[in-house]
Amino acid sequence: SKHVIKNIPWTTARNFTVERGQQQIEELISTWDIHESWLHHSEFLEEEELKDSKRYHYRACWGLPTRRKPIPRATASVYFVIVISKFKPDTAPVEVFYRLECSRLIRRPEQCQFREKWLQDIIENKIVCTERL
Repeated sequence: SKHVIKNIPWTTARNFTVERGQQQIEELISTWDIHESWLHHSEFLEEEELKDSKRYHYRACWGLPTRRKPIPRATASVYFVIVISKFKPDTAPVEVFYRLECSRLIRRPEQCQFREKWLQDIIENKIVCTERL
């Protein structure tokens, strides 16, 4: 079965603000097929000035709180980068990339559907590591 990749219309470089970037990341996350028991918060981390672009870094931190354990034993972070090219017209949409905290693989929302299993794997690995210590 072909998975439909959900994406959102991203703002243009001209209309971009740090706050708008965070809102749009939340909008993207809302399209992900993730069980409602997962909770997250997102935050802006930093702005990076490069020769060819400006990059805005964000993080969404995920956890699975329960009644018995309201503070999750481990969390999983997803790091987002919103890129504004210095060469494209300011009417072009921003580019967006994300990666999981345990991975070097950089994904694009329009090319890859997010999977809840990725969050589960990070958390399970962390719990296994903690129990070994």
